[in-house]
Amino acid sequence: MRDAGRYDGPLGVLAALACVERLHERGERLPFAVEVLAFADEEGLRFRTAYLGSSALAGTFDPAWLERTDPDGITLAEAIRAFGGDLGDLAGARRQAEELIGYCEVHIEQGPVLEALGLPVGVVTAIAGQSRFSISFQGEAGHAGTVPMALRRDALCAAAELVLAAEATARAEVGLVATVGQIEALPGATNVIPGRATLSLDVRHQDDATRRRAIERLRAEAERIAAARSLELSWQLVQEHPPVPMDAALSGLLRRAVEETGLQAHALPSGAGHDAAVLAALAPVAMLFVRCRGGVSHNPAESVAEEDVAAALDVLERFVMLAAEELST
Repeated sequence: MRDAGRYDGPLGVLAALACVERLHERGERLPFAVEVLAFADEEGLRFRTAYLGSSALAGTFDPAWLERTDPDGITLAEAIRAFGGDLGDLAGARRQAEELIGYCEVHIEQGPVLEALGLPVGVVTAIAGQSRFSISFQGEAGHAGTVPMALRRDALCAAAELVLAAEATARAEVGLVATVGQIEALPGATNVIPGRATLSLDVRHQDDATRRRAIERLRAEAERIAAARSLELSWQLVQEHPPVPMDAALSGLLRRAVEETGLQAHALPSGAGHDAAVLAALAPVAMLFVRCRGGVSHNPAESVAEEDVAAALDVLERFVMLAAEELST
């Protein structure tokens, strides 16, 4: 992701490395192996397919994705080879469920809840389901000075209506979020009425039924807008992921770890997607959120406090020891 923050993703990898280093320095012997994982391309923006690394581990990587191209025409397969990856070993990356007892991911919250509560960490309850669409309105380009307003088939105006409809729909439902992060108007000239407008739509909620109802309402609104403006509508699903609850037992251990380090174990959902959502099909999963300043993420201003990272590391270390105790009894 361009112009992203430095903690979204890397913080969890570094916290895991630091935790293992602590355990090693103390000479701890555990009844299980601890593996540190760093996954590639969880965001999925370049090739419009998320969770590439974790999908390979979970065995859900679709070989057809290798033929997907980025805006420059480079295929995913070409990009992996250029990075030094071995496409012949994709199948070998797959793990089996019986090999694993659990997966725990440390991640910045990417929201303002923990900061508002004055808490350094929080225990995730579930990862919201999400749907991403590519939507296009096709009208007719024309001269900006000579076509009367009543006779225009302006595709960008239709897109603007849908953007506001998405905002209103999300505001009316607790926990629902809807975002239009990309808009392209063609032909893209100052003195030309936009004949085509394409926009992205990202809709998320913890409850599948709620998310689907919102999508149905927005599609119906898009169809109404297109009909009213004599436009053609294209509505394409790009990605969809169901909500993923965290494992109750593993999350219980994580809450105990938070409390035993002297902190309040606040539970909160994740509106963002994470690799834990993919690995939940393979093993029990749990997530620990770390407070971020201002709730800012996907932004160069993304930031965390050193003392919050230290608290998360203490919790993660205690979590591993509690898991060891559970397996030993």
